[in-house]
Amino acid sequence: MNPKHIELSKNELVKYLQKPASEFTCEDIVRFVEDNEIEMVNFRYVAEDGKLKTLNFIINNKEHLETILTQGERVDGSSLFSFIEAGSSDLYVIPKYRTAFVDPFSEIPTLNILCSFYNSEGMPLESSPEYLLRKAVTVFREETGYDFKALGELEYYVISEDEKFYAGIDQKGYHSSTPYAKWEFLRAEALQLIAQAGGMVKYGHSEVGCFVKDGIYYEQQEIEFLPTPIEQAAEQLVIAKWIVRMLGYKYGVTISFAPKITVGKAGSGLHVHMMLEKDGKNQMVEGVQLSSTARKMIAGILDIADALTAFGNTIPTSYLRLVPHQEAPTNVCWGDRNRSVLIRVPLGGSGSEKMLRDANPKGCSLNLVRDSKQTVEFRVPDGSADVYLLLTGLVVGSLHGLKMENALEKAQMLYVDCNIFKDENKHILDKLEQLPISCWESADRLKAKREVFEKYGIFTKGLIDSKIRILKSYNDEKLSEVLYGKEEQIAALVDKYLHVM
Repeated sequence: MNPKHIELSKNELVKYLQKPASEFTCEDIVRFVEDNEIEMVNFRYVAEDGKLKTLNFIINNKEHLETILTQGERVDGSSLFSFIEAGSSDLYVIPKYRTAFVDPFSEIPTLNILCSFYNSEGMPLESSPEYLLRKAVTVFREETGYDFKALGELEYYVISEDEKFYAGIDQKGYHSSTPYAKWEFLRAEALQLIAQAGGMVKYGHSEVGCFVKDGIYYEQQEIEFLPTPIEQAAEQLVIAKWIVRMLGYKYGVTISFAPKITVGKAGSGLHVHMMLEKDGKNQMVEGVQLSSTARKMIAGILDIADALTAFGNTIPTSYLRLVPHQEAPTNVCWGDRNRSVLIRVPLGGSGSEKMLRDANPKGCSLNLVRDSKQTVEFRVPDGSADVYLLLTGLVVGSLHGLKMENALEKAQMLYVDCNIFKDENKHILDKLEQLPISCWESADRLKAKREVFEKYGIFTKGLIDSKIRILKSYNDEKLSEVLYGKEEQIAALVDKYLHVM
């Protein structure tokens, strides 16, 4: 890590230890705890429900601290994962030192550390979502030689009493500033705390969703991250959701990552940007054009995109968001800068030197030569996503595309350069495969394409079976038809799933 990066880091451990988090050792953690009078260590981990769990340790002495840092602790796996039976349920949680950060909410000086799950033989828990992603990254690198980076766009609503003061305009909240965006200060505090927890934050802003209903004010926000190794991308999303919810708790407002708050208003997605690197160089472009590698990657993801909804759109209200004219995809296709497609190719920073000089005639003394920032954006998932399984699926889909013989032809066939929802483009829309319209249908698509997910031994048979069973249990096959025009029933369903993953 560049010394300037350490100097500017918001993570207290990075600054104190003068090394990047990836190099943290057990001895480093012990020294930080001793020198900073840390009294408690929290093990944090994500189980089947996607929410952050906690195990608290009050540090009795140095030996006790060293013991938990090196041996971890036992937990009841049957209470964390439905596929583990109570008769043999013991698991170990082992801390990952690189994830350590000071808890910003605890009155007791506390260190938080994310953990991995291990079985009674000391082997990684095969069906743990966190381990599946780690395994996928290893297989992908072995098969392709590429490093997989990603970032998430975390959208959420702040729900509070209506102040009736500087009212925002309905569905016109995009990039609003205070006082029209009432909860900018909460978002700014979240950005600061996420950075302190090691998150690589790009920016934050208010989003389109802004409305008042029955005296309640709804304001949509977004926090976007920088590209990081995909395991780190998952970790910072999980921590960020916890931090934002904790701030909502602190300020007495409701935070919801739910895909849909009400019909006719902007839903909240969890868009994922992806890029491949080799020797630190972005592989998504060739000159100024999208590379063949990127197009193959896109083809592979599109080929299993319908089945990926099983991990990225996991509750019935997910499918109230995936409707036309709401900047959410409904069909399997991709395009440049097109927000009605499933995979979008956003601007990648090309030409920034020319723009900078035009905006600043006096010039800039910095070296303006930078590697391309080009990514591709998967726009289907929402806040109900199991982050680890979703990102694992995207790695699998990318590998599938890079190995697919006709990948470039498939990519060309599914490319669109228009708004597919306009009447004059109906002939294009009619040729495109539709995404599932329910959890029930999502389960069927996963079942039909499970061979792709299981091919490299990344997804286990048991996990796929479990996911299909859970999705089918919602019994929502005809839900859209049943709910059409019934606002009270829709409101009740939204309320039921207001607090997802």
